[in-house]
Amino acid sequence: MPRILAIAGSPSHPSRTFTALEYARQILEQENLVIDFVSVRDFSAEALLFAQFDHPDIQRLTRLVEQADAVILATPVYKASYTGVLKALLDLLPQNALVGKPVLAIATGGTLAHYLILDYALKPVLSALGARHIPAGVYVLDTQIQKLPNGEYQLDEEVKQRLEKAVQDFITTLTSPKGIPVGANY
Repeated sequence: MPRILAIAGSPSHPSRTFTALEYARQILEQENLVIDFVSVRDFSAEALLFAQFDHPDIQRLTRLVEQADAVILATPVYKASYTGVLKALLDLLPQNALVGKPVLAIATGGTLAHYLILDYALKPVLSALGARHIPAGVYVLDTQIQKLPNGEYQLDEEVKQRLEKAVQDFITTLTSPKGIPVGANY
């Protein structure tokens, strides 16, 4: 059974990004897949800031990535790119950490102007880590994730549908001998 590592790249919690990733996780769990879930918040800020490759947090992340058959990354857009803390985390992974692993990217942002972050900011870093199977990602506008009075967030139905489609296609990459379904971003 494929094992998937989900990485939340938002330094805030709760957050719109975390909500989108959590929804993807629920879909994967319905398929009885094994999911390990980490957040950039789980790692020592000092280990990230000072690139402490030998720190137990970083070694644990490296093991999780090695054990994973696939990875899902979710990040908010900050200043036209993914979060710096996610970049610091990715920088501490071994050079070939993602070789042979499909990677699904999810991004949340305030404007459609940042839609291409998936292809022009995140995809090159994932490729540098060896990922070659990067199915179409999901970009979600902040306005499509409503903040509730209790402080939690709720996805619009249209976003849920796009996430379900993307995650189902992602699952196909794990179970199909041919791999990646062809298609546009969701």
